Amino acid sequence: MMSESWIDAQIRKAEERGDFDDLPGSGKPIPGLGRRQDPNWWLKGYLKREKLDMPLPETLALRKEIEQIADTVAEERSEKVVREIVTDLNTRIVDARRRRTDGLKITIATLEVDPIVEAWRARREAEGRPVRP
Repeated sequence: MMSESWIDAQIRKAEERGDFDDLPGSGKPIPGLGRRQDPNWWLKGYLKREKLDMPLPETLALRKEIEQIADTVAEERSEKVVREIVTDLNTRIVDARRRRTDGLKITIATLEVDPIVEAWRARREAEGRPVRP
């Protein structure tokens, strides 16, 4: 007669205590079972589970920031901070041009700070919110 191994005893005791009852996904098929496995399955699962966006290549991330700059600065209260945000973005654009990290040629132009500040100021004034230097 074989004696029960330590691990088998631990599993049996856990089953008796009900430790395996009502686990998440219990009684459901294993997601992706039988399908070809994506080598980045764990990363995609993590991003989905944590409700994170898929990281974009630097070029696309910068373009997205440029598209959203008006919304990014909209809630800022001072012109100084708006200028700092735009200047920081411009610095990152110039750095990306120098590095070409993801193999793509960076053809993104830097932003003109003054028109963005003027648009920010006009938006705040139209909303009746104060504009600080």
